[in-house]
Amino acid sequence: MKVLLNGNDLTIDEVIKVARNNAEVGLTEEAISKMVKSRELVDEFVDGNKVVYGITTGFGKFSDVFISKEEAAKLQRNLIISHACGVGNPFAEEIVRAVMLLRVNAIAKGLSGVRVSTINTLVEMINKRVHPVIPEKGSLGASGDLAPLSHMVLVMIGEGEAYFERERMSGKEAMTKAGINTIELTSKEGLGLINGTQVMTAIGALAVYDAKNLMKALDISAALTVEALHGITDPFKRKIHEARPHRGQLDTAENMMNILDGSGLTCTKSENENEVKAREHHHEDGVSCCRIPKVQDAYTIRCIPQIHGASKDAIVFVKNKINIEINSATDNPLIFADDKEVISCGNFHGQPIALAFDFLGIAISEIANVSERRIERLVNPQLSGLPAFLTEKGGLNSGFMIAQYSAAALVSENKTLAHPASVDSIPSSANQEDHVSMGTIAARKAREILYNATRVVGIELIVAAQALEFSDTKKLGVGTAIAYKEIRKAVTKLNEDRVMYCDINKSVVLIENNTVVEAVEKEIGSLRC
Repeated sequence: MKVLLNGNDLTIDEVIKVARNNAEVGLTEEAISKMVKSRELVDEFVDGNKVVYGITTGFGKFSDVFISKEEAAKLQRNLIISHACGVGNPFAEEIVRAVMLLRVNAIAKGLSGVRVSTINTLVEMINKRVHPVIPEKGSLGASGDLAPLSHMVLVMIGEGEAYFERERMSGKEAMTKAGINTIELTSKEGLGLINGTQVMTAIGALAVYDAKNLMKALDISAALTVEALHGITDPFKRKIHEARPHRGQLDTAENMMNILDGSGLTCTKSENENEVKAREHHHEDGVSCCRIPKVQDAYTIRCIPQIHGASKDAIVFVKNKINIEINSATDNPLIFADDKEVISCGNFHGQPIALAFDFLGIAISEIANVSERRIERLVNPQLSGLPAFLTEKGGLNSGFMIAQYSAAALVSENKTLAHPASVDSIPSSANQEDHVSMGTIAARKAREILYNATRVVGIELIVAAQALEFSDTKKLGVGTAIAYKEIRKAVTKLNEDRVMYCDINKSVVLIENNTVVEAVEKEIGSLRC
C-alpha cells in the first residue's frame, strides 16, 4: 500500500510502514499543485532580481551578500557540499528512510519553493531503496538539521555515498544502479531540502513508537514480578486511581488487574492480614499465598500504576508533539504563493521538540530504573524469600547475579544520558545563529536510552520467569500465564549456569518483535497505553 503525502496528515504509523516495512510513497495532486505555485513565485523573484534571503542571497552570516541569477545553481550546490560536515557512524537504514519521508512531506505542503521534479527524485530514492550515508553527529538543531540533511542531498546530485541493495558505494553509482537520474539544484532548492527538523523528528518518531510498545511489555514484566513476589493487588483497584485520575496511572492499573486476573499467587489486603494473624498465632490455616507475610508491598510493586503511568503520560505528550512536527513546514524562508510573499522565519528551530525529546529520554530512563529495582528485589533473598540469585545451588552457580549487574549498569548509563541536551546552546555562524536547540542530540540520546531500557525490561522478564519456578506456575493469572509460556518458548528454566547474554538477547527479541505483548493481548484484549 502506497503512502500518499500532502504535508498535512502523515501519521507515525505510516512513518513506521515506510521506514521499516519499505512501503512506497507518492505525492497527492493537491501537493503537486501547491508545490508548482510556490516554485513559480521563486522563479518570479529570481527573474526580477529581488533580494530574498536564501533565494538571491547567501546564508547565515552571508545573508547580506546578493547572488545573481547566473550564480543561483552554483550557490545551491556549494551550500550542499560545504554543509555536508557530518561525523560519526551512519544512521540506521530505518532512520534514513524516515528522514527522506519527512522531508518530502514537509516540502509537499507547498511552502518551500522546491521543484516537483526535485522532490520526485527523493521519492524515487525512497521507493527504490537508495539510502544515503548520513553520519549521525554534526547537527545543532537550528537552522534545522543542516549537516545530516546535506549528506542526504549529496546523493541526489551524484555526490556522497549511499547504500543500495545493502552495499555501500558512491552516491553516483547507487543512483545509476537504481535507474534514478541525478539532478542539478536551482535557486532555493538546496536550502529548501536541508533547512528543517526532519532528522531529529525521524529519530524521535521511531523512538516514541517503540517506547509505547515497551510500556506494554513493562506492565507484563511487572505483573510477572508481582506474582513471583506474591504481591498484594489492592493498590491496583480502579477506585484508587479515580481519586487521582492521571490517564497513564488509570491505564496501568487496569492493565495490571487484567493481566493478573485469576492469579492464585497474588494476595488481597484481607488475605494478607489473615496470613499475618495465622503466623502470629502459629496456626496452619492461613491463606499461604504470601511467602513473607506483609501489610503492604515496596514502592516498585505498590506504585506500579503511578510510576509506569507517569512515563506513559510523558510519551503521549511527546507523541502529540511529533504528530505536529511531521506535518509542519520547517523551512526558511517560507513561500506563501497566494499572497506573493516570502518570509524569513525561525520554523527550522528545533526547540519545540528538543524539549520533548529530553522529556522522552527522562521518561524512558525511569522505565529502566523501576524495572531494575524489581530485578534486585527478585534476586535478593533478604527481600524476596527466594533462593539467592534464583539458583538452587548457589555458590557453585551464580544464577542471575550478574544479570542484575548488567541491568544496574544500563540504568546508571541512562541517568547520564538523561541529562537534557536542550538546556545547552552554542552560537554559530559568527553569532548570527546565536541560540540553537540541540534537538538532534536529544533525540539520539532518547533512542540510546530506549535501547538500554529495552534490555533492562528484557532482563526483568527472564528473571521474573525464573522466580516463578519456585511457585506453582499453574496458579498464574490469565495474562501472566501466556507471558510465561512465551518466555519459556525462547528461554528455558535456568537449572545451572550457562552463557547468560544469549538468554538476554532472546528476551529482548520477544519485546522488540512484540511477541509477548501480542500473545497477551490476544488472550485478554488490548493493553492500554
